[in-house]
Amino acid sequence: MTVKKKQINDLLKSASEAANLIREYIEEEKTIHVASHYDADGLAAAGVIGKSLVRLGGRFRVRIERWLDENVVDGIATAGKTALTIFTDFGSGDLNLLGERLSNRRAIILDHHQPVGETPSAFVHVNPHLHGIDGSRDLSGAGVAYLVAKALDKTNVDLACVATVGALGDLQDKYGKRGLGGINETIVEDAVSSGLLKYETDLLFFGRETRPIHKVLAFTTNPFIPGISGEEDASYAFLVQRVGIKPKSKDKWLALRDLSEEEKKKLFSAIADHLASKGLPSDIALRLIGNVYTLTQEEPWTPLRDAREFAVLLNATGRMEEPSLGVAICMGDRAAALERANTMLVEYRRTITKCLNWLNEKPSRIQELNSIYVVRGENFIHENLIGTVSSILSTSLPKHEKPIIAYSAVSGEGLIKVSARALDILADRGLNLGEILRIAAEKYSGKGGGHDVAAGAQVPIESMESFVELVNELVKKRLEEKQLGG
Repeated sequence: MTVKKKQINDLLKSASEAANLIREYIEEEKTIHVASHYDADGLAAAGVIGKSLVRLGGRFRVRIERWLDENVVDGIATAGKTALTIFTDFGSGDLNLLGERLSNRRAIILDHHQPVGETPSAFVHVNPHLHGIDGSRDLSGAGVAYLVAKALDKTNVDLACVATVGALGDLQDKYGKRGLGGINETIVEDAVSSGLLKYETDLLFFGRETRPIHKVLAFTTNPFIPGISGEEDASYAFLVQRVGIKPKSKDKWLALRDLSEEEKKKLFSAIADHLASKGLPSDIALRLIGNVYTLTQEEPWTPLRDAREFAVLLNATGRMEEPSLGVAICMGDRAAALERANTMLVEYRRTITKCLNWLNEKPSRIQELNSIYVVRGENFIHENLIGTVSSILSTSLPKHEKPIIAYSAVSGEGLIKVSARALDILADRGLNLGEILRIAAEKYSGKGGGHDVAAGAQVPIESMESFVELVNELVKKRLEEKQLGG
């Protein structure tokens, strides 16, 4: 969908309104509270706003949450009645809750999820959906934060790189060559014009800048390559025996960037053949080719050099329960925070691979229903990781016409956390997972929402099976309605 000039202008006008309110609070030396989501996009958004506030001398605090609920909002309500609260990468799906608990309080919502409810009169709400722009493909939460930061001060154009990382972390690379489009594309152009970013078409592997090629293969989970992902010895043997590439030359390990174009073509063909031999769809291998976004000012051989790898690092800090590290890195910390985050990144990748292997051990853990796949994470997959697992599996299961509904238990809270994913072809057919999860969750005293192709929910654990069955029915009904309606 092409974004029209008027839509962009209206969005920028709302961003300027938010910037003016922030500037007012800074000038009056009042405290600003920033609350954001704990995934890569949310941490990037918090980092963008945090850095722009630092530059203006603002007094602020940042808190990172896994979701908004009554307890979180009540905590914000008691944090200071004269403070301005900025919600980044969430809030739009909880307008009624925020209106009930934060009435007559000044707040700004910088989000890109589908709005649910009415925006409180004292709030400034910046969201692409309010202007007919797709928030699941054309602008991320970090991108919304960047538009406000740029409206605050043009010098914040250097934060375009962080916004790009957020968009990639939110899997918005849905345009040609797995590139960013819509408003995201203009943000990329800002970063390129500033000399901070370059992009080119190449193989997409995690660790392409930092790791030996056999370890890069072993770390690949999107797509998950059976028999190779998580297996360094098998990856080494695959390179030597199937591809004809020696991972080491003159006592030096080779990285992906050391390979010739011909060697890259041979590697891609061998992986495609391997995936086909495992019965996986032929187009899965194509996910390994696309736009590579390189942050030119970051040190080579660090995970910050490649924007997708940067996003995974942020996800690791958030999902492994140290999100402050991710925010600090987005704000420029390249010392202690980065060192600690690198350690967490290794553990995060190891844990994700362990989860995927666990699911593959028993077919019953991934169940196919009439209209959906159900991924039963139970107590094995931590609720912080179920979204990542869901995203990886969404491109790896045989039938692309079925969305994935993955869940895991939330320890000590009597809830399941649900993460749903679908490919764009289903959104084109009228499927809206955010709406379906909201309806199904509310029926069982839970809450849900998100995007058309990526959504989440929290539901009482005793209602799990009923919730799954209702989602299955709603997906079937919606797709049939669209088909009958032409």
